[in-house]
Amino acid sequence: MSNVTPLPNETVIMEIRPDRSVYNREHLILALLGAALMYGGLMYVGNPFPWTGIVGSFIAIFIRWFYVASEAMDNVWTLTDKRLYGPSERSILLADIDQARSLFSATQIITDDGEKYMIKYLADPKGCAEKILATRNGVFK
Repeated sequence: MSNVTPLPNETVIMEIRPDRSVYNREHLILALLGAALMYGGLMYVGNPFPWTGIVGSFIAIFIRWFYVASEAMDNVWTLTDKRLYGPSERSILLADIDQARSLFSATQIITDDGEKYMIKYLADPKGCAEKILATRNGVFK
């Protein structure tokens, strides 16, 4: 359970937790894309050692993977029958949610005011979006 304490008149529907394997997969894809782009860029400008782009890309993404992992895995969201609670004391009334949609491995929440929130590294981002919208509409699955 996350450290969110719902209001007395709220029912917790589900906790939304990031998936470690999705986090790892996304960083591997970033490293591969970065390596290809850096290699191509260095070849294009005539660098005699374009392989350094591959090495640099993998080192940079590995450092990001290592340092961001604990923070990313701690970002737990809690869906209740009235609100969506997120990290850093975010609280979004379900009635204020205009859209919830999947975007790669994330669910994007857009409020009526145009504010956007990302729930990242999900194993089923489409299912998460559908559950949030169903809860907003009063349909509990």
